[in-house]
Amino acid sequence: MADPRFYNLAGPFSVAEIARRTGAVIGGAGKAELVLRDVAPLDAAGPEQLTWLDNRKYLQDFRRTGAGAVFVQPAFAGQAPREATLLLTEQPYRGYAIAAQAFYPEPPPVPGIAPGAVIDPSARLGEGTAVEANAVIGPGVEIGKRCRIGANSVIAAASQLGDDVRVGANVSISHALIGSRVRLYPGARIGQDGFGFALDPQGYVKVPQLGRVIIGDDVEIGANTTIDRGAGPDTVIGAGTMIDNLVQIGHNVQIGRGCVLVSQSGISGSTRLGDYVMIGGQGGLIGHLVIGSGARIAAQAGVMRDVAPGETVVGAPAVPMKEFFRQVAALQRLARRKSE
Repeated sequence: MADPRFYNLAGPFSVAEIARRTGAVIGGAGKAELVLRDVAPLDAAGPEQLTWLDNRKYLQDFRRTGAGAVFVQPAFAGQAPREATLLLTEQPYRGYAIAAQAFYPEPPPVPGIAPGAVIDPSARLGEGTAVEANAVIGPGVEIGKRCRIGANSVIAAASQLGDDVRVGANVSISHALIGSRVRLYPGARIGQDGFGFALDPQGYVKVPQLGRVIIGDDVEIGANTTIDRGAGPDTVIGAGTMIDNLVQIGHNVQIGRGCVLVSQSGISGSTRLGDYVMIGGQGGLIGHLVIGSGARIAAQAGVMRDVAPGETVVGAPAVPMKEFFRQVAALQRLARRKSE
């Protein structure tokens, strides 16, 4: 499925091996020894390929698929082609993700320092780390094992990176303590000055930003996303959080574990998010809010008050989802009356 110029295909794997790796139960045609050589979309997969169904919109494609094996929920198993082997799981897309990682494992970094890289003598690089062309690593920096530092990236003095960190091209990192297995995509900016000024009739007075950025393990930070360092308290990104491209996170923000921030969302300074909060694209939060664990903020929502744990808010200014749709319905009724 993937272009071999860019991706290296591993395998093949038997259905039994894929089931073992993913915890799925073999069903349908039940060919446990069937050899699978690749993954492919539902409507394009062939008899030696693996695919998945996780959205009932694609049931027609599922009924016609030529795939050798399909991850699918048990509720849809009865609609499978007779010759298809099924990998039954309540989380088909998760199963596919694990299988696709097996077929297309990420290549390890090739250890070494490229010509043109500048590394301060006091910096420490872990075993197996690769530093690409024109990267700059400052004094006192500590980088763990098997990391990759992309071309033209800058890691400023005393910053620390754990093991297996991937830093894309043109990334800047300063005043930061970063965990293991973190991914920073190209152009990310970590640890620059926060946006802090004291108001004065004679002009703005800049407030020194004296905190750090602390990033937990297994975090992803998308291309051209910016995370300001704290003004005194630290800016904190919890373990397992996924941050999309073009996200802005202000100084002193604290984000819990496993949160999801979609592109162009922004969080103003000193706002705190609990665990597993989700923010849709272009969602905006003013400063000094508390967003409870499990809360969901819809795309383009403008959040101006605290959000309770588990609550879903929509609109600008954001209100609970049921209230938002009552407001929409009321406006529609008024519009109909005016047009009559």
